[in-house]
Amino acid sequence: MTQLLSQDSWQYRSLNAVTPGLSYLSNALIDLAKEGHPVVAGSADLQYSNGLNLFAKQYPERYVQFGISEQNMVSAAAGMATTGLMPFVATFASFLGLLCCEQIRMDVAYTKLPVRLIGHHTGISLGFYGTSHHATEDISTMRAIAGLTVVSPADGEQLASAIKASVHWPEPIYFRIGRGREPAVYTANTAFEFGKALVHSEGSDLNIIACGMAVSGALEAAERLRKQGLSVGVIDMHTIKPLDRDAVLRAASLSKTLMTVEEHNVLGGLGAAVAEVLADEGLGVRLVRHGIQDEYSLIAPPTTLYAHYQLDGAGIAEVARSQLERNNKKQGSIA
Repeated sequence: MTQLLSQDSWQYRSLNAVTPGLSYLSNALIDLAKEGHPVVAGSADLQYSNGLNLFAKQYPERYVQFGISEQNMVSAAAGMATTGLMPFVATFASFLGLLCCEQIRMDVAYTKLPVRLIGHHTGISLGFYGTSHHATEDISTMRAIAGLTVVSPADGEQLASAIKASVHWPEPIYFRIGRGREPAVYTANTAFEFGKALVHSEGSDLNIIACGMAVSGALEAAERLRKQGLSVGVIDMHTIKPLDRDAVLRAASLSKTLMTVEEHNVLGGLGAAVAEVLADEGLGVRLVRHGIQDEYSLIAPPTTLYAHYQLDGAGIAEVARSQLERNNKKQGSIA
């Protein structure tokens, strides 16, 4: 199997198992428990990878270690929800979003139970663990399930805000989160509203719509492009379902080119969701869908993979600049 190697390859093998940024998950659940909410949590033998060991230590009576039994965990969470509890269950996104699809569809979404599904280490963030552990199809799978909300926070602070906001959200939720090493984008207690995108800036040349770890890269890319004289906006589309259609239409009214960025297959993910809005409204706006181009991702440290797939700031800026240059050439040839 093809590998992309770098100088820090062996160091990465030991670092990847530690995800300190995911302590935001446990801390948010601890706060909810202290406030009196009927929060319970569970993991499939990955409590040290997703940070739920902190919650388990604080509230052992509210935590269940399911072992390597992800499908059973989801079904059990549905059962807990029928008793009035609010379960949060977590495992690798590659297992939760794909292996547990049937249980999520029938036990959780079909019955409209308030289960919170935490798929962590999404996209290509598991690097050397291999393509089998990369989650580049979970957005398309989860957003196709009726009644299931899909959220992809940009960093730990936004995750914490989303977790706390979820106590007032009636539908089941799939949280798509990274490996806990994403660059900070937000400060503590940043406002979060399901289905309402956060507009960082607006541009007349290009507007970038991103989710998850791609938000920080999009912000860096926009800054690079502004220094080149371009007007570039950035939208954090943290809720992929329900999508903020108004934010998409607003961006389309400001620039003739939109660009989606996601750590996911370009088929069926954020780019597809935005394309559906544009098609529904009959808008003649050019859309660039940037992400994994319908392939099985390679094996390497995450930072190497992000650079290879141009999902870091420099890469996103290069893809955007090249597309804008092609647009200008086409417009010149038509004129």
